Order: sequence, then structure tokens, then C-alpha cells
Amino acid sequence: MTATHSPSTGAAVSPDRPRSGWFLPFLRRLHFFAGLFVGPFILVAALSGALYALTPTLEKAMYAHELTASSTQTVRPLADQINTAEAYVGGGTPVAVRPAPAAGDTTRVIFADDALPESTTRAVFVDPATTEIRGDLPAYGTSGALPLRHWISDLHRSLHLGDVGRWYSELAASWLGIVALAGLGLWIGRFVRSRRGRRDLLRPNRRHTGYRRLSGWHSAVGIWVVLGALFLSATGITWSTFAGANVSDLRAAIGGGTPALTTTLDGSAAKRGDHAHHGGAATTSTARADAATFDAVLAISQRLNVDSGDVEIRPPSAAGEAWVVQEIHRSYPTEVDAVAIDGSSMQVIDRVDFADYPLLAKLSRWGVDLHMGTMFGLVNQLALFALAIGIASLVVLGYAMWWKRRPTRGLASAPARGVLRHAPWWGVSAVLVAAVAIGLVLPLVGYTLALFVLIDLLLGWWARRVSPSERREVTSR
Repeated sequence: MTATHSPSTGAAVSPDRPRSGWFLPFLRRLHFFAGLFVGPFILVAALSGALYALTPTLEKAMYAHELTASSTQTVRPLADQINTAEAYVGGGTPVAVRPAPAAGDTTRVIFADDALPESTTRAVFVDPATTEIRGDLPAYGTSGALPLRHWISDLHRSLHLGDVGRWYSELAASWLGIVALAGLGLWIGRFVRSRRGRRDLLRPNRRHTGYRRLSGWHSAVGIWVVLGALFLSATGITWSTFAGANVSDLRAAIGGGTPALTTTLDGSAAKRGDHAHHGGAATTSTARADAATFDAVLAISQRLNVDSGDVEIRPPSAAGEAWVVQEIHRSYPTEVDAVAIDGSSMQVIDRVDFADYPLLAKLSRWGVDLHMGTMFGLVNQLALFALAIGIASLVVLGYAMWWKRRPTRGLASAPARGVLRHAPWWGVSAVLVAAVAIGLVLPLVGYTLALFVLIDLLLGWWARRVSPSERREVTSR
């Protein structure tokens, strides 16, 4: 679409504005400015996310020696494996044990280590048949991510900048959904108005060149990835610092929170959220746990509801707390049942079954696992990789389109401002209410949207004060 320029302001005026009303021009301006200013954040998040999507498979390949047992003979009791690991590290009680999930896998005995960074533990890998030590690696958080996956995860989440760096990913996740919805609205508008060339909106027309070729690719790729982009935005927001807390509060308010397992012997519950596997501090044991008790509590939990090979056993971290046996199977079908057991009486004090989760909690669990590429294994990972590359390409195509019509005077190639002046009162009210609501739930969107409006007002003020000839003189210097 070719834009003309107002002789008084130099701002782009869309020639079809009278026919398209006010809403499509509003979406066009929102899509343009959000993509222009937030695009770099989305691009970095997409590229790092594409890399992270493959980490489950990359981790298995890079750490094959540590994760693979040298023997498939009869498995020794956990107590023997734990005693060997304790002797290897020079004493101390493990804060968690993950028995070998299948034949040919190693058992992971996890220790707290003050020499390691916060939220990092020491994982010792033991052959369950021979008790041979197969490896010794740092592991991050409750997920047990090994160094490669942790490095890529931290890159995707915070650019290795700590808590402040997490603002970048929250900004990208929050705006991604808005940009995608605005783009979808524009695509639908073009589809409805176009009698010819509707097929070009689903796949690029190879006969087009220049701007039209770029626009065709942008539209076609966008419509194929829009649902995936909305999914990544929604699930990514739940990890964020500010919006994530709001989402958790909302879920709890409507009864969709993840059930909490009672882990203290006085009956109080310890909440473990949907993202507990993705990060969090390691538990530090204050008392030595009998290695034989690991076998005992595992046997009890297996008779009750733990029937997955992927299990983590956590001894009490303090007096008055229970042992916890938790399924950690993230592939479909999801198995995250948990049991709390009194170590002195061997009585079960609480259990939580995934089958009893509220529907919203189940959807959240599945959404997180899909986002992390663990739900359907390699197929899930390859689909996420392709989706992330598609989103990254949309950003690049968007900037290429802008460059093709690059401005010679300020942001002259931007869609016309003042579109809301042509909207009915109810349209303006709806936009304002939506902006306030979104800003409250997604604070970084609210702050940046206010900044965009301020920039737009300043540009409008400048356009009204400076004549076209003066602008040409200033920009030609």
C-alpha cells in the first residue's frame, strides 16, 4: 500500500482511510510502532528461544557419559548408590535423589555445595548396577538443568543480566501477543477487502518484487505462526517478574491454582508452583538422612500413586518436615503426582494427584511443558524451533519493509496519527479501557505504551510547529 504525505504535517496518510474506518488504521499504527520499538527484544527472545527449544536433546548428547550407565545388570538399592556418592564427595547428605528412570540410565544424587552459586547444586551421577561414579556436574534449580541448558536458559530468560535482565523477556513476551493480534486483525481486514489475491495472503506471490514481495512474505509467515506466537506469549508471561505474579494471583482467585502438598508434620502446606522446575533455590538439609530411608519412602510412594520412572526423592530440610516423593515426568502423559511421608512413622501425611488438578492448573502445566519442549519430545522441540525462527523472520521482514519505505523526515513512513479522532465515542472508550486493563495486568506494556504515546505527542507537536521547508532543511544537514 502506498502512503501519501500531508502537506501540513508530513505524516503519512493512508489513501484507503475513508473506506477502512478508524479501527484498521488504529491497528496499523499500533502494529507499526510496537514492532518498530519492541522488535529487537522479540528478535533476541525468538532466537535464544529457538536455541533453548533444542536443549533437551542437546543436553542428552553432550552429557551422554554422565547420563548413561555402563551396565544394565540388576539395580543395587538406592542406599548403596547414595553411600557411594556420599563417599565420593567426602560426606554430607543429599538434598535430593533421582533414581535411574530406566534401564541404562544413571541415578542422580544431588548435594548442596556452598562453593557453587545460588540456586545451584552438585549432581553426582551413579551407575545403579555397579555404583560406579559416572560424572559430577553442577545442576541448576529444581529442574536439575545441566550447564549447557542452564546457560542457554539464562540467555533466553535474562541475557545473563540477572533480575534486571528478566525485564527484557517480559517486555518481549508481553508485546508479542499484542503485536500478533494487531497483525491478525490487519490480515483479516485485507482478506475481507481483497477479492483477488486472497491466496497471496496465505503464501507469498513470487512475481511480486520490492516492498510488495516483503509484505507478502510478512503476511504469509505471520498468519501461519500467529497462534503459536500467542501461545508463546501467554505461557512466557507466566514466567515474568511482574505480570507473572498477577497471573498467579488471578489463577488463585478463580480456583485454578496448582494444589499444594502438605510437607510439614504440623499440617501446613508448602506451595510448589508450575514453574518450580524451571528455577528456584536448592533445599539445604540440616540433618543427616539415613540412606536406607530413600528406598523405604520410594517403595511406599510406588504402592500409593507414584508409578513413573522419573521421580525425585527429597529428605526433610529441617526438623518437623516430611519426606517428599515427586514425579517429574514432563512428557505426555503428564505424571507429577506427589506424596509426603513422615520419616519416623512411615505414614503418608498427604498426597497430590495430577488427575485431581483443576482444569486451569492442568492447562498451565501442559502449556509450560509445551513451551519448554518436553511435552512431545523431539517433535515438540523441532516445532518450537521452527516457530521461533518464523517469529524472528517476521521481525526481520518488518524492518526490511520499513527500510524500503524508510523515512526522510522523522517517522514520515509511519501510518497516520490521529486515527482515534475519527472513532465513535464507544470506540475510544473501548480502546482506553483495554489499554488500562492490559497495563494493569502487564505492567511493562503499560509503561512502554505510555512512552509510545508521549513520543507520538512530541512528534505531533514538532510537526505542527515546524514548517515543511524547515524540516527539509534540518534533515538535510
